[in-house]
Amino acid sequence: MAKINLDPKKTPMPEQSAQVRRTNFSEVAQGYDLAAAISEANRCLNCPDMPCVSGCPVNVSIPEFIGKIKSGDIEGAYRVISHASCLPAVCGRVCPQESQCEARCKRGIRGETVAIGRLERFAADVHAENANTECGTKNPQSPPKVPDGAPRVAIIGSGPSGLACAGDLAKMGYTVSVFEALHTVGGVLSYGIPEFRLPKSIVKREADELRALGVEFNTNVIIGKTLGVDELFEMGYAAVFIGTGAGLPTFMGIPGEGLCGVYSANEFLTRVNLMGAYREGAATPVMRGGNVAVVGGGNVAMDAARCAVRLGASRVYIIYRRSEAELPARREEIHHAMEEGVEFIFLASPAEIIGEGGYVKAARCVQMELGEPDARGRRAPHPIPGSEFELPLDTVIMAIGTSPNPLIKLTTEGLDTNARGCIVADGETGKTSREGIFSGGDAVTGAATVISAMGAGKRAAAAIDEYIKSKA
Repeated sequence: MAKINLDPKKTPMPEQSAQVRRTNFSEVAQGYDLAAAISEANRCLNCPDMPCVSGCPVNVSIPEFIGKIKSGDIEGAYRVISHASCLPAVCGRVCPQESQCEARCKRGIRGETVAIGRLERFAADVHAENANTECGTKNPQSPPKVPDGAPRVAIIGSGPSGLACAGDLAKMGYTVSVFEALHTVGGVLSYGIPEFRLPKSIVKREADELRALGVEFNTNVIIGKTLGVDELFEMGYAAVFIGTGAGLPTFMGIPGEGLCGVYSANEFLTRVNLMGAYREGAATPVMRGGNVAVVGGGNVAMDAARCAVRLGASRVYIIYRRSEAELPARREEIHHAMEEGVEFIFLASPAEIIGEGGYVKAARCVQMELGEPDARGRRAPHPIPGSEFELPLDTVIMAIGTSPNPLIKLTTEGLDTNARGCIVADGETGKTSREGIFSGGDAVTGAATVISAMGAGKRAAAAIDEYIKSKA
């Protein structure tokens, strides 16, 4: 085995230059080649206590898969990852590794942590390059045969939690049917995350891996309207998992939010990512060009702002009511947005959107100041009297949070939700107030990360297995 690479910095990831990528929706990060991946893998200390694993919500055996890359066994690395994760190519691209697995990496004590996410992406991409296109495996095998009469489980939603739950249940031998309201599988992976961060071909590829396990996908089915949850039980499903995410947008409640040119980030990103509004002549267009302001500071705000850049906006602003130090988005996304010319207006908040002829003309904003830290150490922003200023705009995109859609709650008797509209479910098992109904991911927690939703889906799959066996 090669000696440990003592370089204090991560092996650089090739990426498109800012000037080039501003003009296209192609993936920004280009991925490692074999030499770079092995070099980075050799930075791993292979710690006996494996602290990185404890930071992974789905418990990928990180030192083991990195060890496979060190030895050049890339397919072996992929198999180690896929034992715990059904979405390795996705997680390698969009998981906040810096606050999870990499946050526990001991290489970070002196220098930068091991680039665990980049190595996961590399293993998944190499597997795909070498895969048989029909069955999705390097060594073609028939999908596992589901036993006749195997219990049936319904999964509502094909986002990260639903896919993780479906994958684990399929491996356990259950007949799994996924019901998706949209016409494309993937949930937030398809409608929420832009092509330049997560190509949709990769989402399709990961879903195809689950199809090879026998998972059935039913699109254009709105549970709560097309079918009810109780009807699923009448159809013979032994258990139901609700993984419908948090897609209901939040607005500020300020004057002018009904003007043409005001979008929720959810609508804007869905039009761009799922409906292809970035293409000329798209059937579902968005407003292009002009001055664009995105209100908010999370990853969704960065995604919306960077899409606006690529759609030809003259100027793109991020308006955030706290300081740069409090920005909740990933550092990488903030860095890329700044490189691409997005302008940040900190300690400010819109008070009114001003219109002309029914269209956005400007936003009247107010400067903010941060108060004393609360019990959690978070400083609340407060408006500064007399600090108003006007910002000329053509488009405003609200990226200030989302909550679960209430449709399933309103159509499913006895399903408890909390004050935020989230389904009340046990954090370890996903059990809800209704027997046989489980839930996890953003539908329970509110908007969170892809990998945390996957972890909830996996835990729910284990609980569903236990529940069904107890009924046998």
